[in-house]
Amino acid sequence: MIFTVAIDGPAAAGKGTIARAIAAETGFAHLDTGLLYRAVALRSLAGEDPVTAARGLDPVALDDPRLRRPEVSQEASRISAIPALREALFAVQRGFARREGGAVMDGRDIGTVICPEAEAKLFVTASPEARARRRWEELRAAGLGTSYEATLEEVRARDARDAARAVAPMRPAPDAVVIDTSDLTVAEAVAAALAVVRDRLVAAEGSRRRQGA
Repeated sequence: MIFTVAIDGPAAAGKGTIARAIAAETGFAHLDTGLLYRAVALRSLAGEDPVTAARGLDPVALDDPRLRRPEVSQEASRISAIPALREALFAVQRGFARREGGAVMDGRDIGTVICPEAEAKLFVTASPEARARRRWEELRAAGLGTSYEATLEEVRARDARDAARAVAPMRPAPDAVVIDTSDLTVAEAVAAALAVVRDRLVAAEGSRRRQGA
C-alpha cells in the first residue's frame, strides 16, 4: 500500500512527536526531513559546499547528536533556500514518500512541494512563545546554556526566513488540516492528528475497493 502522511509546520510545534506517534500506530516508515538539511548544515559549518554535501549525504549521519545544536538549526534554515540543494534532496524525499508500506514525513514543504498528492496532510503549529519555551527547555536539558529570550528571538527569525524564502516557503497546503498545539498536551495533539489520519485511511481504502470492483 502507498499512503503518505505529510506533516509540515515550524520548529518546536510538535510535528516530530506527532509523526513518530503516527508511524508507531500505523506501522509506516518515518522520515524527519529536517534532519536531512541539518546533516548538510553540519557539513556546511565545517566548510563544505552545501550542494556538494547534499549530493553525498549518507542517511546514517542523521543520528548525529550535533544535529540538534542551535547553530546547526540556523544554518539549516539558511541553506534550505538554495534551489540546487533542495533539488539534490528532492529525489530522496520523494522516493521515501511514495514507498510501499506507507510513509510519515515531517518537514516544512512535504504537503506543498515534495508530495502534494499525499493522502493525509497536517500543518502543525503553535505560538512563537510556546515553541520557544519548548525549545529552551530541550536545550537546558541537553546542557546547552541559553536564555529564553534568545531562543524566542531565534524562533521568530527562523519563522520569518522560512515563510519569506522564494523557494518552497513554509505554508499550509490548501487541503491540510491545521493543528495548533499551543495549549494542547502531547496526548491531545497526537489524538487530533491520528483522528485525521484514520479518517483518510478509511477514505483511501474505500476508494481502492471501488476501483477494484
